[in-house]
Amino acid sequence: MRNSNPTRLKDIAEKTGFSTNTVSLALRESPRIPAETREVIRQAAIELKYFPNHVAKSLVSRETKTIGLVLTHIMNPTLTQTAQHVELALAERGYGTLFATSNGTLAEEIRVIEMFRARRVDGMLIYPAVHNRLEHLKPLREAGFPIVLIAGPDAGFDLIGIDDRSGAQRATRHLIDLGHKRIGFLDPWHELGNDEKREGYEAALKQAGIAFDPALLIETSGHYATHGYYAMDELMAIAEPPTAVFAHNDSLALGALRWCHKHGRRVPKDVAIMGYDNIEYSEFAEPPLSTINYAVDVVSRMAVERIMRLIAAGDQQPEPRVTLIDPELVVRGST
Repeated sequence: MRNSNPTRLKDIAEKTGFSTNTVSLALRESPRIPAETREVIRQAAIELKYFPNHVAKSLVSRETKTIGLVLTHIMNPTLTQTAQHVELALAERGYGTLFATSNGTLAEEIRVIEMFRARRVDGMLIYPAVHNRLEHLKPLREAGFPIVLIAGPDAGFDLIGIDDRSGAQRATRHLIDLGHKRIGFLDPWHELGNDEKREGYEAALKQAGIAFDPALLIETSGHYATHGYYAMDELMAIAEPPTAVFAHNDSLALGALRWCHKHGRRVPKDVAIMGYDNIEYSEFAEPPLSTINYAVDVVSRMAVERIMRLIAAGDQQPEPRVTLIDPELVVRGST
């Protein structure tokens, strides 16, 4: 049962002999207070069972020191790393992180954004589920609420991300430069309007004078290794199968690689396999997977820096800024 007379700062001050102001600063880890003093006050707070009233503080300061992070799939290795990097970068600035996943659906994204708003987060970092459906974010932006997208198009919002068109074009051009003319593409996101990588793939083909063949483009039923494995059944069964395959992400590529092992196709001699994201497992595949590097640490750090800038601006929000990082090609044994 909770104590009906909660401990106050005044009680800690009386116990330690320091002023209420010193106690308050110490409990906020202010460098103005010596470390030894902070430790004495912290121990007294624990002994007296002091619990800071964050709700009351947020009503006064209009800040909760929390940021909402909305991801599409927490099991995606790249997004799992993003969550870790964002949490650490925010913690360095004294902020907490609230996590939620949309599971790749617009309705769920809208729901979790409303939940974060109800919890009075100071801003949101969003990996949008549907890149061409961002209307629900416009009222928040117009009201001056800090939002930074971690992927998506230039649509009037602050955006920090990887230039996926450029990355996909670079991956496809790498395969073309190796002499491949029939290049398959495994795409899980077309029906959601997330077409940046498809556009890069087609642009590279056009630039090389290679006609786009719809039979070489497989819309997978998901984005995990299992989906890549079964998509290869469909792709390699066409009349003139590809000599190279570019997968939307490394998980799909690892599934494609497994299919080749299972069906006696030598990689890269019979089929070259190209991934995207450069997740940890890609380097330890057999053969190691060629891929495009998704600079998770850089994107996460820049996104946190931008959301801090927007929060500091208050009601005077700056014009939206789009920063797309040109990704690096990582060549390994699979190509």
